[in-house]
Amino acid sequence: ANLVLHQTVERIHVGKKYGDIPRGIFVVRGENVVLLGEIDLEKESDTPLQQVSIEEILEEQRVEQQAKQESEKLKVQALKERGLCIPRADTLDEY
Repeated sequence: ANLVLHQTVERIHVGKKYGDIPRGIFVVRGENVVLLGEIDLEKESDTPLQQVSIEEILEEQRVEQQAKQESEKLKVQALKERGLCIPRADTLDEY
């Protein structure tokens, strides 16, 4: 069965903070549904997470992704210096 989701929200987590981005209506094909659940609003208020604005969570997400990319570059550089090479994710299909 297909799902029609109304008033959907995308929740982005970064560390102990989260932000909700309203996304509206979604139609999901039934073959793509693995699990469906509903948030218990009473239990949600007990979480140690802090809700922040959309702009703040998107900025924190960008900073986190940038830090991961820099870390990955350093790993690849260290491996190259030792004569090792890891294929890039976008070239894995060639193997």
